[in-house]
Amino acid sequence: MSFSSPTPRMIAEKAGAIGWMIFNNPERLNAVSLDMWQAVPEIVAAFDADPDIRVIVLKGAGDKAFVAGADISQFGESRSSAEGIEAYENATTRAFDAIAEAQKPTIAMIDGYCIGGGLGIALSCDLRFAAEHSTFGIPAAKLGLAYAASGTGRLVHVVGPAFAKEIFFTARRFTSDEALAMGLVNRVTAPGELEAFTRDTCATIAENAPLTVATAKQVVDEFTKAPGNFNAAKCDALIARCFASDDYKEGRAAFMEKRKPKFIGK
Repeated sequence: MSFSSPTPRMIAEKAGAIGWMIFNNPERLNAVSLDMWQAVPEIVAAFDADPDIRVIVLKGAGDKAFVAGADISQFGESRSSAEGIEAYENATTRAFDAIAEAQKPTIAMIDGYCIGGGLGIALSCDLRFAAEHSTFGIPAAKLGLAYAASGTGRLVHVVGPAFAKEIFFTARRFTSDEALAMGLVNRVTAPGELEAFTRDTCATIAENAPLTVATAKQVVDEFTKAPGNFNAAKCDALIARCFASDDYKEGRAAFMEKRKPKFIGK
């Protein structure tokens, strides 16, 4: 059974107790465009409203990527001005929050690239299962942009501060074995076994008491909230400084021109 989606680049399907959210932009390795970010909260709300759905699974179309990040080709259009950056960031934040705050358990089924905003999507899920050939990374330092504080917090809560810093500082790709060792993913399977393993796990969850599962999800999430002295204004100012920098303009230009960026720290 298919649910309506506001864009063909997002597919929402129901199969038994599973609600499938599929990022459908395979020609760009499922890079997420603005319309895709905007569709995520609608799809999550539809799945949450269906009592037959017990688990929400996120996956990418094709066999190469979960999500290879935000669609950077749109950045010159949608993230080049202060107003554009704010609107785009609001759309991504709403998408991440909708996944993180879903009433049902969420699983990222990662088969291939899981990079940048794609990793942010996976981190917004409760569980992450990956095929052996999958790779992970956050290339923000190669582009001169900054991750939102909420997304950084989700990474810290999953892997801890030292691994989070390594992921950000190096901006390199990590293997599935490295991701498993860091706790970035829950399980790693052979490529041909990922979907069966995910479906089996969903079946196990679906057999359990929904209220108990929902309560466990929410109580565990309470423990990941930042302390009351967290300085959100400081974080927002640091993030805005990145987006206002010459390095951010250089990072965008270098990506589109397929060359190595030359950063100056301003």
